[in-house]
Amino acid sequence: MLNDPQWLARQLAEQQPRHNDQRKPMQRDKARIMHSAAFRRLQAKTQVLGVGMHDFYRTRLTHSLEAAQIGTGIAARLKQNHPALIEVIGDDNLIESLCLAHDLGHPPYGHGGEVALNYMMRDHGGFEGNGQTFRILTRLEPYTRHHGMNLTRRTLLGLIKYPMLFSELQEDSPKTPLANFRQLQAEQWLPPKGIFDDDADTLEWVLAPFSDSDKQRLKTTGTNSKNQRRSLHHSLDCAIMELADDIAYSVHDLEDAIVMGIVSKSHWQEQVAVPISGIDGCYLADQIDEIGAKLFSDEHHLRKDAIGTLVNAFVTHTHIADNDAFESPLLKYNAVMEPSYERCLSILKHFVFEFVIRKPEVQILEYKGQQIVMELFEAFESDPLRLLPRATQQRWQQAQQIGNGHRIIADYISGMTDAFAARLHQNLFTSQMGSLSELHSPF
Repeated sequence: MLNDPQWLARQLAEQQPRHNDQRKPMQRDKARIMHSAAFRRLQAKTQVLGVGMHDFYRTRLTHSLEAAQIGTGIAARLKQNHPALIEVIGDDNLIESLCLAHDLGHPPYGHGGEVALNYMMRDHGGFEGNGQTFRILTRLEPYTRHHGMNLTRRTLLGLIKYPMLFSELQEDSPKTPLANFRQLQAEQWLPPKGIFDDDADTLEWVLAPFSDSDKQRLKTTGTNSKNQRRSLHHSLDCAIMELADDIAYSVHDLEDAIVMGIVSKSHWQEQVAVPISGIDGCYLADQIDEIGAKLFSDEHHLRKDAIGTLVNAFVTHTHIADNDAFESPLLKYNAVMEPSYERCLSILKHFVFEFVIRKPEVQILEYKGQQIVMELFEAFESDPLRLLPRATQQRWQQAQQIGNGHRIIADYISGMTDAFAARLHQNLFTSQMGSLSELHSPF
């Protein structure tokens, strides 16, 4: 599987590698991701807490780096436990690539920006961060003229968490638009998770090696906690990346919240320690009081030891499950966590969501960013040939000829960092005049 020509294929056939370039295809994919402008911009995009509030906690960039380290640990564990599947499990370069790139499509201001763009794109194909990641990799990042980074098919497959089109997942009855931006309630405008219909041809190319039956099974859907339709299956590589993402989010973002004093030890005891202590078949249950004492200790090395204990527990209790409904090994095998440890991770994830992300002070910043994004979109939509950068104007004109210039506006805004979006909004909507250098766009 690692050397199968159809999975190493790229949309755009390439010339021979550069002189004396001994790198393998997956190494080249990782290099393209790491050296991309989209990857660099993650250093100035919100992970959980606002960028610029403090230099300690995670940004999207440091989160992605930590996820990559965890992902390679999971892959190593799976190879150790399932030696017969070593040729199916992705190598370190592939897993690192997936983890490094998984958040490239997230817009400024986290999920506030995502909801804002989905609302503004409600009549033009919608917006969602995973779909935008796919678009950046396959169309927008200027490594090639028309095919983005021109990554291998297997790398792209591993980054498709939800291998269905927006039109296949949207509700039958569209929501009524609001009279005023200020009235937008984020929970009512959460996007479906999938690939934009504008990129349907590229999705078809990625999935081409699968049998017709496998392609059909990939369209199996269920409903999430918000009663939204969601695809249920993806590749083995993607499953490894998702586990790494969840572990990094649940454990490392918790560390940030503790250090910043956002969560208290009493909250931890009630919402995490007590539920985990009652889980059978999980050694964390016996250690959770000691872990909590270290997490809330004034000794930083003790906190790091506790964080390491949690990450190690989750990484070392993953295995591969079979799904005989699929024919391709890339779909037949799935990386999963043992149930008791999955339950522990779910408790941590819920704790971070409820006591960090849903904290009113954090939501106020997210709401503010949401408003900034919608107002920027409205301005560019009103007069794109006046306000968009020249290169983006050209792309908008080309897109208008086939009917969706709004997608180009969404591309432009979603690529902004938090600070650039705020500065541009200030220059557009306040009386203070900005300088030309402040208005220069890197996009």
